[in-house]
Amino acid sequence: MTDVELGMPQLPAPDYPEDVRSRLEADAREVIGRYPDSRSALLPLLHLVQAEEGHVSRTGIRFCADLLGLTTAEVTAVATFYTMYRRKPGGEYQVGVCTNTLCAVLGGDAVFAALQRHLGVGNGETTEDGKITLEHIECNAACDFAPVVMVNWEFFDNQTPGSAERLVDDLRAGRTVTPTRGAPLCTYKETARILAGFPDQRPGAVEAGGGAGPASLAGLRLAKGESAPARVGPPRGAPPHDEQPPRHPSSHARPSPDHHPSTSPSGTQQSPQQTSASDPDHPSGPVTEEGEG
Repeated sequence: MTDVELGMPQLPAPDYPEDVRSRLEADAREVIGRYPDSRSALLPLLHLVQAEEGHVSRTGIRFCADLLGLTTAEVTAVATFYTMYRRKPGGEYQVGVCTNTLCAVLGGDAVFAALQRHLGVGNGETTEDGKITLEHIECNAACDFAPVVMVNWEFFDNQTPGSAERLVDDLRAGRTVTPTRGAPLCTYKETARILAGFPDQRPGAVEAGGGAGPASLAGLRLAKGESAPARVGPPRGAPPHDEQPPRHPSSHARPSPDHHPSTSPSGTQQSPQQTSASDPDHPSGPVTEEGEG
Protein backbone atom coordinates (compact mmCIF):
# COMPACT_ATOMS: atom_id res chain seq x y z
CA MET A 1 0.00 0.00 0.00
CA THR A 2 1.12 3.57 -0.62
CA ASP A 3 1.72 6.15 2.09
CA VAL A 4 -1.51 7.88 1.09
CA GLU A 5 -3.51 4.68 1.46
CA LEU A 6 -1.94 4.09 4.87
CA GLY A 7 -2.84 7.63 5.93
CA MET A 8 0.79 8.67 6.27
CA PRO A 9 1.88 12.15 5.17
CA GLN A 10 3.82 12.40 1.92
CA LEU A 11 7.09 14.28 1.67
CA PRO A 12 7.00 17.27 -0.69
CA ALA A 13 8.03 16.43 -4.24
CA PRO A 14 11.62 17.44 -4.95
CA ASP A 15 12.13 20.27 -7.39
CA TYR A 16 14.14 20.20 -10.60
CA PRO A 17 17.68 21.58 -10.46
CA GLU A 18 17.66 25.32 -11.11
CA ASP A 19 19.08 25.08 -14.64
CA VAL A 20 16.63 22.32 -15.62
CA ARG A 21 13.65 24.19 -14.19
CA SER A 22 14.66 27.40 -15.96
CA ARG A 23 14.86 25.57 -19.30
CA LEU A 24 11.57 23.74 -18.76
CA GLU A 25 9.80 26.93 -17.71
CA ALA A 26 10.85 28.65 -20.94
CA ASP A 27 9.48 25.75 -22.96
CA ALA A 28 6.34 25.58 -20.85
CA ARG A 29 5.61 29.30 -21.28
CA GLU A 30 5.82 28.82 -25.02
CA VAL A 31 3.30 25.97 -24.85
CA ILE A 32 0.94 27.80 -22.51
CA GLY A 33 0.94 30.83 -24.80
CA ARG A 34 -0.73 28.78 -27.53
CA TYR A 35 -3.96 28.40 -25.54
CA PRO A 36 -6.59 30.96 -24.49
CA ASP A 37 -7.02 29.05 -21.20
CA SER A 38 -3.77 27.99 -19.57
CA ARG A 39 -5.36 24.83 -18.17
CA SER A 40 -5.71 23.57 -21.76
CA ALA A 41 -1.92 23.26 -21.87
CA LEU A 42 -1.84 20.46 -19.28
CA LEU A 43 -1.61 17.55 -21.74
CA PRO A 44 1.37 18.93 -23.70
CA LEU A 45 3.07 19.99 -20.45
CA LEU A 46 2.83 16.42 -19.19
CA HIS A 47 4.55 15.30 -22.38
CA LEU A 48 7.18 17.99 -21.78
CA VAL A 49 8.10 16.75 -18.31
CA GLN A 50 8.00 13.18 -19.62
CA ALA A 51 10.55 14.20 -22.23
CA GLU A 52 12.83 15.33 -19.40
CA GLU A 53 12.73 12.25 -17.19
CA GLY A 54 11.20 9.54 -19.37
CA HIS A 55 8.11 9.40 -17.18
CA VAL A 56 5.77 11.74 -15.30
CA SER A 57 7.33 11.97 -11.86
CA ARG A 58 6.04 13.68 -8.74
CA THR A 59 8.44 16.50 -9.58
CA GLY A 60 6.89 16.82 -13.04
CA ILE A 61 3.39 16.84 -11.59
CA ARG A 62 4.30 19.60 -9.15
CA PHE A 63 5.94 21.59 -11.96
CA CYS A 64 2.78 21.42 -14.12
CA ALA A 65 0.56 22.30 -11.17
CA ASP A 66 2.67 25.34 -10.25
CA LEU A 67 2.70 26.77 -13.76
CA LEU A 68 -0.99 26.21 -14.45
CA GLY A 69 -2.38 27.15 -11.05
CA LEU A 70 -3.75 23.66 -10.44
CA THR A 71 -3.51 21.28 -7.51
CA THR A 72 -1.24 18.27 -7.76
CA ALA A 73 -4.35 16.12 -7.37
CA GLU A 74 -5.87 17.67 -10.50
CA VAL A 75 -2.69 17.05 -12.49
CA THR A 76 -2.36 13.51 -11.15
CA ALA A 77 -5.94 12.74 -12.17
CA VAL A 78 -5.10 13.57 -15.78
CA ALA A 79 -1.69 11.88 -15.78
CA THR A 80 -3.17 8.62 -14.51
CA PHE A 81 -6.10 8.67 -16.94
CA TYR A 82 -4.13 8.61 -20.20
CA THR A 83 -2.02 5.55 -20.94
CA MET A 84 0.60 7.47 -22.93
CA TYR A 85 1.91 8.98 -19.69
CA ARG A 86 4.27 6.70 -17.78
CA ARG A 87 4.14 6.80 -14.00
CA LYS A 88 7.45 5.01 -13.50
CA PRO A 89 10.81 4.91 -15.30
CA GLY A 90 10.83 2.87 -18.50
CA GLY A 91 13.01 1.85 -21.37
CA GLU A 92 14.55 3.86 -24.15
CA TYR A 93 12.16 2.12 -26.53
CA GLN A 94 8.56 1.39 -25.70
CA VAL A 95 7.48 -1.65 -27.70
CA GLY A 96 3.72 -1.94 -27.90
CA VAL A 97 1.95 -4.93 -29.40
CA CYS A 98 -1.63 -4.39 -30.50
CA THR A 99 -3.78 -7.07 -28.91
CA ASN A 100 -7.11 -5.62 -29.92
CA THR A 101 -9.49 -7.89 -31.80
CA LEU A 102 -8.22 -7.91 -35.38
CA CYS A 103 -4.51 -7.84 -34.55
CA ALA A 104 -5.05 -10.49 -31.88
CA VAL A 105 -6.78 -13.01 -34.15
CA LEU A 106 -4.20 -12.43 -36.90
CA GLY A 107 -1.30 -13.16 -34.59
CA GLY A 108 -0.92 -10.25 -32.17
CA ASP A 109 -1.44 -12.44 -29.11
CA ALA A 110 1.24 -14.84 -30.36
CA VAL A 111 3.64 -11.93 -31.02
CA PHE A 112 3.09 -10.54 -27.52
CA ALA A 113 3.57 -13.93 -25.87
CA ALA A 114 6.77 -14.53 -27.89
CA LEU A 115 8.22 -11.16 -26.87
CA GLN A 116 7.46 -11.79 -23.21
CA ARG A 117 9.37 -15.05 -23.37
CA HIS A 118 12.18 -13.62 -25.49
CA LEU A 119 12.73 -10.54 -23.33
CA GLY A 120 11.93 -12.17 -20.01
CA VAL A 121 9.50 -9.41 -18.99
CA GLY A 122 5.78 -9.08 -18.49
CA ASN A 123 3.34 -6.40 -19.57
CA GLY A 124 4.55 -2.94 -18.58
CA GLU A 125 7.96 -4.22 -17.49
CA THR A 126 11.43 -3.14 -18.67
CA THR A 127 14.43 -5.24 -19.60
CA GLU A 128 17.40 -5.19 -17.25
CA ASP A 129 19.51 -3.19 -19.72
CA GLY A 130 16.88 -0.40 -19.68
CA LYS A 131 16.37 -0.61 -23.44
CA ILE A 132 12.89 -2.08 -23.89
CA THR A 133 9.59 -1.57 -22.11
CA LEU A 134 7.01 -4.06 -23.37
CA GLU A 135 3.28 -3.47 -23.26
CA HIS A 136 0.14 -4.54 -25.02
CA ILE A 137 -1.76 -1.64 -26.55
CA GLU A 138 -5.19 -0.93 -27.89
CA CYS A 139 -6.06 -0.32 -31.52
CA ASN A 140 -3.84 2.19 -33.31
CA ALA A 141 -5.98 2.40 -36.45
CA ALA A 142 -3.68 0.19 -38.51
CA CYS A 143 -5.93 -2.84 -38.91
CA ASP A 144 -5.05 -3.16 -42.61
CA PHE A 145 -1.53 -4.11 -41.55
CA ALA A 146 -2.32 -6.44 -38.64
CA PRO A 147 -0.66 -7.63 -36.54
CA VAL A 148 1.05 -4.33 -35.72
CA VAL A 149 3.90 -3.55 -33.33
CA MET A 150 4.68 0.06 -32.41
CA VAL A 151 8.03 1.33 -31.17
CA ASN A 152 7.76 4.76 -29.57
CA TRP A 153 4.50 5.12 -31.55
CA GLU A 154 6.07 4.38 -34.96
CA PHE A 155 4.55 1.56 -37.02
CA PHE A 156 6.04 -1.86 -37.69
CA ASP A 157 3.42 -3.65 -39.77
CA ASN A 158 2.58 -7.28 -40.56
CA GLN A 159 4.70 -8.70 -37.78
CA THR A 160 5.31 -12.31 -36.79
CA PRO A 161 6.81 -13.66 -33.57
CA GLY A 162 10.13 -14.11 -35.37
CA SER A 163 10.23 -10.64 -36.95
CA ALA A 164 9.25 -9.03 -33.64
CA GLU A 165 12.04 -10.84 -31.83
CA ARG A 166 14.56 -9.67 -34.43
CA LEU A 167 13.22 -6.13 -34.04
CA VAL A 168 13.82 -5.96 -30.29
CA ASP A 169 17.22 -7.64 -30.68
CA ASP A 170 18.22 -4.89 -33.13
CA LEU A 171 16.99 -2.20 -30.77
CA ARG A 172 18.95 -3.62 -27.84
CA ALA A 173 22.07 -3.96 -29.98
CA GLY A 174 21.87 -0.35 -31.16
CA ARG A 175 21.38 -1.27 -34.81
CA THR A 176 19.40 1.06 -37.06
CA VAL A 177 15.74 0.13 -37.22
CA THR A 178 13.44 1.62 -39.83
CA PRO A 179 9.66 1.76 -39.32
CA THR A 180 7.45 0.30 -42.02
CA ARG A 181 6.08 3.77 -42.74
CA GLY A 182 6.09 7.23 -41.24
CA ALA A 183 8.96 9.13 -39.67
CA PRO A 184 12.34 7.70 -38.65
CA LEU A 185 12.57 6.13 -35.21
CA CYS A 186 13.73 8.21 -32.24
CA THR A 187 14.01 7.65 -28.49
CA TYR A 188 11.07 7.71 -26.12
CA LYS A 189 12.11 11.05 -24.63
CA GLU A 190 12.48 12.59 -28.08
CA THR A 191 9.03 11.30 -28.99
CA ALA A 192 7.57 12.88 -25.85
CA ARG A 193 9.02 16.28 -26.76
CA ILE A 194 7.48 16.08 -30.23
CA LEU A 195 4.13 15.18 -28.64
CA ALA A 196 4.50 18.26 -26.44
CA GLY A 197 4.26 20.30 -29.63
CA PHE A 198 7.85 21.13 -30.46
CA PRO A 199 9.29 20.83 -33.99
CA ASP A 200 10.18 17.36 -35.20
CA GLN A 201 13.90 17.58 -35.99
CA ARG A 202 14.22 14.10 -37.51
CA PRO A 203 15.54 14.14 -41.10
CA GLY A 204 12.71 13.37 -43.48
CA ALA A 205 10.05 13.51 -40.76
CA VAL A 206 8.07 16.25 -42.48
CA GLU A 207 8.02 14.40 -45.79
CA ALA A 208 7.25 11.04 -44.20
CA GLY A 209 3.80 9.76 -44.79
CA GLY A 210 1.61 6.74 -44.68
CA GLY A 211 -1.64 5.62 -46.11
CA ALA A 212 -4.45 3.18 -45.88
CA GLY A 213 -3.80 -0.47 -46.66
CA PRO A 214 -5.19 -2.63 -49.46
CA ALA A 215 -8.36 -3.58 -47.58
CA SER A 216 -9.42 0.02 -46.92
CA LEU A 217 -8.49 1.10 -50.44
CA ALA A 218 -10.57 -1.71 -51.89
CA GLY A 219 -13.52 -0.57 -49.81
CA LEU A 220 -12.99 2.99 -51.00
CA ARG A 221 -12.99 1.88 -54.62
CA LEU A 222 -16.22 -0.05 -54.08
CA ALA A 223 -17.79 2.97 -52.43
CA LYS A 224 -16.88 5.07 -55.47
CA GLY A 225 -18.27 2.44 -57.80
CA GLU A 226 -14.90 1.90 -59.43
CA SER A 227 -15.15 -1.88 -59.35
CA ALA A 228 -17.93 -4.40 -58.99
CA PRO A 229 -18.49 -5.94 -55.56
CA ALA A 230 -17.72 -9.60 -55.09
CA ARG A 231 -20.55 -11.96 -55.97
CA VAL A 232 -22.21 -13.53 -52.96
CA GLY A 233 -23.17 -17.18 -53.35
CA PRO A 234 -26.51 -18.68 -52.29
CA PRO A 235 -27.07 -19.58 -48.63
CA ARG A 236 -25.77 -22.95 -47.50
CA GLY A 237 -28.16 -25.69 -48.57
CA ALA A 238 -29.85 -23.53 -51.21
CA PRO A 239 -30.00 -24.74 -54.83
CA PRO A 240 -27.24 -23.57 -57.20
CA HIS A 241 -27.42 -20.01 -58.46
CA ASP A 242 -28.65 -20.98 -61.91
CA GLU A 243 -31.54 -22.91 -60.30
CA GLN A 244 -32.64 -19.97 -58.14
CA PRO A 245 -35.90 -18.29 -59.18
CA PRO A 246 -35.27 -14.89 -60.79
CA ARG A 247 -35.53 -11.91 -58.45
CA HIS A 248 -37.72 -9.00 -59.36
CA PRO A 249 -35.59 -5.99 -60.38
CA SER A 250 -37.26 -3.92 -57.70
CA SER A 251 -35.88 -6.11 -54.93
CA HIS A 252 -32.86 -3.79 -54.71
CA ALA A 253 -34.91 -0.62 -54.92
CA ARG A 254 -34.87 1.85 -52.06
CA PRO A 255 -38.04 2.25 -49.97
CA SER A 256 -40.54 4.85 -51.06
CA PRO A 257 -39.68 8.31 -49.72
CA ASP A 258 -43.16 8.36 -48.16
CA HIS A 259 -42.41 5.27 -46.12
CA HIS A 260 -41.41 5.61 -42.48
CA PRO A 261 -39.86 2.56 -40.75
CA SER A 262 -41.85 1.21 -37.84
CA THR A 263 -40.63 2.11 -34.39
CA SER A 264 -40.48 -0.05 -31.28
CA PRO A 265 -41.88 1.12 -27.91
CA SER A 266 -38.33 2.12 -26.94
CA GLY A 267 -38.12 4.46 -29.93
CA THR A 268 -35.62 2.41 -31.93
CA GLN A 269 -36.28 1.77 -35.59
CA GLN A 270 -37.26 -1.70 -36.70
CA SER A 271 -36.89 -3.29 -40.13
CA PRO A 272 -39.98 -2.42 -42.23
CA GLN A 273 -42.39 -5.18 -43.14
CA GLN A 274 -42.74 -5.95 -46.82
CA THR A 275 -46.20 -4.51 -47.35
CA SER A 276 -47.83 -2.75 -50.25
CA ALA A 277 -46.80 0.51 -48.61
CA SER A 278 -43.10 -0.33 -48.61
CA ASP A 279 -43.02 -2.55 -51.69
CA PRO A 280 -45.43 -1.15 -54.31
CA ASP A 281 -44.47 -3.83 -56.82
CA HIS A 282 -45.73 -6.57 -54.49
CA PRO A 283 -49.08 -5.31 -53.15
CA SER A 284 -50.02 -8.63 -51.64
CA GLY A 285 -49.69 -7.58 -48.00
CA PRO A 286 -47.30 -8.79 -45.30
CA VAL A 287 -45.32 -11.93 -45.96
CA THR A 288 -46.25 -14.74 -43.57
CA GLU A 289 -43.84 -17.22 -42.03
CA GLU A 290 -45.04 -19.82 -44.53
CA GLY A 291 -44.00 -17.48 -47.35
CA GLU A 292 -47.58 -16.83 -48.50
CA GLY A 293 -49.07 -13.44 -49.15
